[in-house]
Amino acid sequence: MKTVNLIALACLLTFSACKKEDSSTNEANPQMSFKFKFDSNQERLDGFGNPSEIPDGNAGQSPDFNSMSVHYIEFVPDQFTPIESGTVVYTGDTQVAEEGSIFDEAIDWNQALVSGADQTFLTLDLSRLSPGTYQYLRASVTYQNASVKFNLNNLPPPLSTSLLNQSGTLAGFIGFNTHIDSLRVKNHTIDIGENKPQGFWAFETQLDEPYQTLLEQYTDPIQLGQAPAGSTTVVNPLSQFGITLPQGSCIVTGALTEPLVITGDETEDIIVTLSFSINKSFEWIDINANGEWDGDGTTLSFEQPVDMGLRGLKVIVN
Repeated sequence: MKTVNLIALACLLTFSACKKEDSSTNEANPQMSFKFKFDSNQERLDGFGNPSEIPDGNAGQSPDFNSMSVHYIEFVPDQFTPIESGTVVYTGDTQVAEEGSIFDEAIDWNQALVSGADQTFLTLDLSRLSPGTYQYLRASVTYQNASVKFNLNNLPPPLSTSLLNQSGTLAGFIGFNTHIDSLRVKNHTIDIGENKPQGFWAFETQLDEPYQTLLEQYTDPIQLGQAPAGSTTVVNPLSQFGITLPQGSCIVTGALTEPLVITGDETEDIIVTLSFSINKSFEWIDINANGEWDGDGTTLSFEQPVDMGLRGLKVIVN
């Protein structure tokens, strides 16, 4: 991944919040509601679902997640079920992609559902879930919004100081293709007006005052970037059973803590919690071996990020 500079700090993923309910929900029928949990203590996995440690020479931090968007939810009977051969209960809105795109469709950001932790992301009739026993769930993560910490050292005169433990908000789009009219990262909004491929990001700094005010006097606090293809870990523990993911997708697969049996005669609502591991999900090359993300205020360069993917999914049904 490319080295980032202060105002271009980023190369990960992040987001702003809004929440909508599916208009097809019928309150007379039993419902299933979906919520997100972001757990920094949950096991850290690699792309194949195996425990993963940060390699020597790198460091990581668990970002403070603000919100997330999911475009697709599928309940999966067993480990041999191909993509979309389970029960797909939700697919977000799309539109025809712009000319020149490698995809025919683009996720419609204007219509996307976005939610924070422990909030109801989506509510649907439970009848959408066909009778059967389900052991896994697939969720296509398309947007993340999170805060990360950094140090800015070796600032030039007249500052000649270091800014430690500074904050930045990263809004990252990791769906296959997304049409974005405008985007609010944290305190500021930027116009985009086009399709963006997987890995597009926007980064907004929140420096200690008076430095943030000085920054905004001379430049836009939001910088845009594009992460290289393949730089995001996508956990797929079913790959060992021959289950492959579509090119460019971020379909995270996780096991239900207990198999879910649906008979079709249910009378009670259920709550499905998608618990994502954010255990040191932001990883970089730690040049000075201090375990913190450091930048140089003179050269406006930062230690190189190498990964930003979610590190696992655990599904809890209540």
